Amino acid sequence: MIGSLTGIRVLDLTRILAGPSCTQILGDLGAEVIKIEKPGAGDDTRKWGPPYVKNTNGQESTESAYYLSVNRNKKSIAIDISHKTGQDLIKKLASHCDILIENFKVGDMEKYGLAYHQLAPDFPELIYCSITGFGQNGPYATRPGYDLLAQAMSGLMSITGEPNGFPMKVGVAVSDLTCGMYATVAVLAALNHRHNHHQGQYIDLSLLDSQVAWLANIGMNYLVSQQIPNRLGNEHPSIVPYKVMPCQDSYFVLAVGNDQQFSKFCQVAKCIPLANDPRFMTNTARVKNREILYPLLCDITSQYPQKYWVEKLTAASVPCSPVNNIAQVFSDPQILAREMKISMNYPESLSQKIELIGNPIKMSATPVTYRAAPPLLGEHTKEILKDILKLSASEIAALHQQNIIG
Repeated sequence: MIGSLTGIRVLDLTRILAGPSCTQILGDLGAEVIKIEKPGAGDDTRKWGPPYVKNTNGQESTESAYYLSVNRNKKSIAIDISHKTGQDLIKKLASHCDILIENFKVGDMEKYGLAYHQLAPDFPELIYCSITGFGQNGPYATRPGYDLLAQAMSGLMSITGEPNGFPMKVGVAVSDLTCGMYATVAVLAALNHRHNHHQGQYIDLSLLDSQVAWLANIGMNYLVSQQIPNRLGNEHPSIVPYKVMPCQDSYFVLAVGNDQQFSKFCQVAKCIPLANDPRFMTNTARVKNREILYPLLCDITSQYPQKYWVEKLTAASVPCSPVNNIAQVFSDPQILAREMKISMNYPESLSQKIELIGNPIKMSATPVTYRAAPPLLGEHTKEILKDILKLSASEIAALHQQNIIG
């Protein structure tokens, strides 16, 4: 099947999460992704476990769930880029690629002779994307960057968590994933520019910039009012009721977006006087009186189980949801219908299969494809050197003997 990016080749010098999440999206869209890894070690996340996949002997393999989450549709070639010969191999591969994506620390690629300004004269149509913690300039540029740092420095943690609790990070590495998505968008925009003008370009992405951009309305609230936002737990600064509500057996989410929905909620909850109370009749009034309203609502919702509220409110077109654990997510009929859990052949595992999280992009003419499970370290080294660089068997053997490739 032809993908949107079929015919595009990506040289992937990324590891951990932000960069690999970007290149996996490009791979799902049809691009050929060549993942460069360090011989004998590979992507750091290969060892970020447990859990690890069970191998054919029923023992834990060296492939972690973390690594498997963002590395499908890629070919792995193990090259030591600290050696001049390895650097030359990367340059030769770059001549056959449309896009190069890397997430080394600022200055590292220049040290290896592989920075954009060093490659661009020979490859003027190359699109080159660098992903770092803080970007290529500014006082923090040389600092190592991690998701937790970006969540903290961007202000995200200051608005996440209970009002009187500790600042709290989000449960997944959202700064990494946000940056990966922005990188994907930038690469696709650069591809269109190259198509029109036959010109490559340099893309500079940072975790911190990306997370600050995602402050969205909360950041704008501050810029407009100069009032520093406080943590609201699961509440919304501008909408009430909009939070996790207790019920008889667990919790559910109530997300009332307008006054009509609040009136419908009150009908289902048999508390119509609240809908007619001037303190709660409008969203503006409810926001001002949230500290009065929420205890009243919690007393009401605690009287019935989760199933009651979800079924009754859904039938009344009041937005609501169970609070699912991860097991419930991957057995949910909507998630299954949308193919957000997929299965791929994986001969290295005990079951010969592996379950992965699907891609959310749904396209009618060029849908995403799942062509290859995440590769083993150096699985495609010989294939790539032979088929793309046209190296002979003896040349490949010599590179092995010199420990340039793995």
